[in-house]
Amino acid sequence: MGIHVWTGSARRGFKRAAAVAAMAAAFASAAETASASVTDLLPAVSPPGANDFTCRPSAAHPAPVVLVHGTFEGAADNWSTVSPQLKSAGHCVFALEYGNRGTSDIAASAAQLQRFVEAVLGATAARKVSLVGHSQGGMMPRHYIKFLGGATKVDDLVGLAPSNHGTTNPGAFVTGATVCEACDQQRAGSTFLAQLNEGDETPGRVSYTVVQTRYDEVVTPYSSAFLEGGDNTANILLQDACPAEVIDHHFMPHSQLAVRWALLALARTGPADPQSPPSCV
Repeated sequence: MGIHVWTGSARRGFKRAAAVAAMAAAFASAAETASASVTDLLPAVSPPGANDFTCRPSAAHPAPVVLVHGTFEGAADNWSTVSPQLKSAGHCVFALEYGNRGTSDIAASAAQLQRFVEAVLGATAARKVSLVGHSQGGMMPRHYIKFLGGATKVDDLVGLAPSNHGTTNPGAFVTGATVCEACDQQRAGSTFLAQLNEGDETPGRVSYTVVQTRYDEVVTPYSSAFLEGGDNTANILLQDACPAEVIDHHFMPHSQLAVRWALLALARTGPADPQSPPSCV
């Protein structure tokens, strides 16, 4: 029988390999636990590239991106364009479904977002997430940030045509608390929006980027999407840099120009820079 002599370097190599294996097992266990804790918030079909709970954020993109759909929408139909592009750019991407396709009480939906974010942070070991939302999905996270502790958990909030101050369009939503409570809450002047926008509209060390189109027929006037804020806030009107761009509210998550603005916002410290627009084509 041969006698194996362990050198110091061999022992160190074995210990490193064992440590790596143990870490991989711990990550896999954390991913499985996190995913299981939010099965009720996961879409039946995830957008391409989303909801891989084994994804590990890179140094270049340390904050996983959580996609937040709008009213009457779901993750798959809202984010089929954005999700694969974020994934290709190197981001860990996650997408939830909340509030009965975004029709339930918005505060309750924000609590669901809170739970989903905690699961993503637990699975990825990241310190913060970035949020990209469309319509209600760009506004509802502000309730999470302002009232549910999200200010310490969110790096960027990028809103695509967000309903930050509601809408004056009486035909924008199906009304009635029994049909769509969130619709009534998104009426301009609602009690919910008054509470959300009282005081600081952009609290915490979060970077807020609003990307809006002049042709928004749901969030009216279109300028009501914009936020009051300081250096941590950027309000982008697509047509300022690209006047020929004709995009309505519903097409925003599928607009390549809007996606490029979102990628720029996520790639830099602070919000997007209105003075450095992406290419129009």
